[in-house]
Amino acid sequence: MYMLWNATLTRSIIPSTINTMDVCTVSADNFNEWLSMGLALWPHSQKSKLEKEFRDNLKSSKHQQYLVQRNKDEYLGFINLSLRHEYVQGASSSPVGYVEGIYVKPEYRKQGVAKELIKQAEMWAEKQGCKELGSDTELKNTVSQKFHKNLGFKKDDVIVHYIKKIT
Repeated sequence: MYMLWNATLTRSIIPSTINTMDVCTVSADNFNEWLSMGLALWPHSQKSKLEKEFRDNLKSSKHQQYLVQRNKDEYLGFINLSLRHEYVQGASSSPVGYVEGIYVKPEYRKQGVAKELIKQAEMWAEKQGCKELGSDTELKNTVSQKFHKNLGFKKDDVIVHYIKKIT
């Protein structure tokens, strides 16, 4: 693998049906692809609200987004990252790079795409002064739990959140 630290492109050659893939940052040119995959990951989101959130994140210095593409216009997946200074469950340092969302189109799963996105996340987080990368998933999402374990994440704890309306 070769990387250009000051550029927005990383190229990897992986042994699978995907011969080469590029990791790039989100821009105006690929925003709609990112939004489309975001809606696939979070299908209960309203398009207008997710679009606003994504646009706000693009402007934020505490967020970073990457896409994986093959060829010029074929996008395979994305990762949304944030820099968290507040407490992150299980972390022993601050700040922590945090995976806010990661998605790979179904036809490209188990081909190293997510692994490349996590590598990119680790490089970004380290460059931000982080020593750890955090993430979360719902308790019922066992596929995501296995995915995290396979990528080297360690389960810290299981927490059940409660809310009570008072008005």
